Amino acid sequence: MRNLWRGEEAGRVRLATRSLAPGTRAYNEELLKIGGEEYRTWDPYRSKLAAALVKGFPDGVIQEGERVLYLGTSTGTTPSHVSDLIGERGLLIGVEFAPRVAREFVENVARVRGNVIPYVADAREPDAYSTIGRVDLVYCDIAQQDQTEIAIQNCRVHLRTGGRLMLVVKSRSIDVVREPEEIFREERKKLEEAGFEVIQVVGLEPFEKDHAMILARFRG
Repeated sequence: MRNLWRGEEAGRVRLATRSLAPGTRAYNEELLKIGGEEYRTWDPYRSKLAAALVKGFPDGVIQEGERVLYLGTSTGTTPSHVSDLIGERGLLIGVEFAPRVAREFVENVARVRGNVIPYVADAREPDAYSTIGRVDLVYCDIAQQDQTEIAIQNCRVHLRTGGRLMLVVKSRSIDVVREPEEIFREERKKLEEAGFEVIQVVGLEPFEKDHAMILARFRG
């Protein structure tokens, strides 16, 4: 059975991931039984990755068994679902700068999931978690003006050639005055100039205002 379930209710897409830690919740998600397995509902209003999947990202954008470097885990809502997607054979390396928030991530996610390794570290210093080896995917969700540069730096240190970057672009964190679409184009251009092949860009409204998600392949 697939680790991602997609259904429809009242004309809206519903997502759920097969739980790697049955009987536990990472936040207030609903637990479902589908085909005899426990799944956790995945709300696109609570998770930018879920929003991107609803808005057009392919269901298989994260595969079972992959190694994922997740920058900006916060308390762990989306990382918990990524942990489900990659399964027991995968590994999620979660980086969070704020100690209080990182403690919640450890308690809510890492403590009950064997495929999660937490780091309290600054994503601007990727050598701080240099022992992790190369990963298949870098996921970056950081509200900083230089968020794209942080993602590129981490990819150069940790992402294998041919690996993928999923970058959440928060336009108001970059510039509160300029039009979001203009900022999205500029951040895409930065990636292309840094050696990435941009595969897909989706806006995240109505789930997240002035946000977009960029999926790109690292050509090394």
